[in-house]
Amino acid sequence: MADREVVFTEEAPRAIGPYSQAVKAGGFVFVSGQIALDPSTGQLILGDVRLQTRRALENLRAILEAAGSSLDKVVRTTVYLKDLNDFNAMNEEYTLFFRDARPARVTVQVARLPRDALVEIDAIALA
Repeated sequence: MADREVVFTEEAPRAIGPYSQAVKAGGFVFVSGQIALDPSTGQLILGDVRLQTRRALENLRAILEAAGSSLDKVVRTTVYLKDLNDFNAMNEEYTLFFRDARPARVTVQVARLPRDALVEIDAIALA
């Protein structure tokens, strides 16, 4: 088995820069930050932070499944918000994806995200 395996799926957006959707290494899956890109068009889903959080997490789930993992195996996420005033709305959507096995998490406000998204989420999961 290789020490490092690049993960790719058509069910999530292609990377928009020089990085992989995810990398499996050392028994973990490291998923790159996901914004609300529609995998079929590569375009940002327009809408509020709830809609964008949902799409970002759907992308994250697709990548994890392609890696042989799942949302239930996520141990840590980082949530980047354009506006921390969206924290509660993002949390409402986030909770629908992480019901029982809630990972550790960091949430920060940032000045700007790729494609002017409202939210970006990355994850580390057990492989």
